[in-house]
Amino acid sequence: MSSRERILGRVRRALADVPGGEPSYEEAVGRGYLREHGERSIEETVELLAENLADYRAIVHRTDEEELPLLIMRLLAARGPQYVLVPPGLPPEWMSAADPTRFHDRAVSTPHELDKVESVVTGCALAIAETGTIVLDGSPDQGRRRITLVPDHHICVVRVPEQVVSSVPQAMERLDPARPLTWISGPSATSDIELDRVEGVHGPRTLEVILVG
Repeated sequence: MSSRERILGRVRRALADVPGGEPSYEEAVGRGYLREHGERSIEETVELLAENLADYRAIVHRTDEEELPLLIMRLLAARGPQYVLVPPGLPPEWMSAADPTRFHDRAVSTPHELDKVESVVTGCALAIAETGTIVLDGSPDQGRRRITLVPDHHICVVRVPEQVVSSVPQAMERLDPARPLTWISGPSATSDIELDRVEGVHGPRTLEVILVG
């Protein structure tokens, strides 16, 4: 008798005296989870998002649609990248004031080519206030997953309030599970057994989030 057969045999014996009319596990176990923790106005939700993003060491900026191109220009100028990676569907006006050479997201781009790109500018699918999380879903304004993992500097634009949700359950209702979802809570970081934090190991060392609204 194999280990599998022994285990299944024990399960069958344990269930042998269970009445047939008992409710199923799904019915017996309550799923009354909170959809959000507390009631907040839109302004309070956005403030919570900004607070949690900063707590994860993301750099948070606020602006409006008119000033957005100038802010992106200043952020890129401060970093001084020679190349900036741009997804195919990024609104062209966002980069209208920026000077660096644009490197476009292409399927044929090699890891070596992507490694030469210092910065990337993307939109997002949505942002979650309670967890300080940005979610990308591979839409045209975000590009392939790899373009936000290889460059060392990521500028992500969040439209307020339409792209901001309060909680993870609310986010799941709006996201398509068939899309390649990337969940980002601050810049890439890890720590060893001594709790020495190292940033930029498996993603951008610097995450700048622009809240536009």
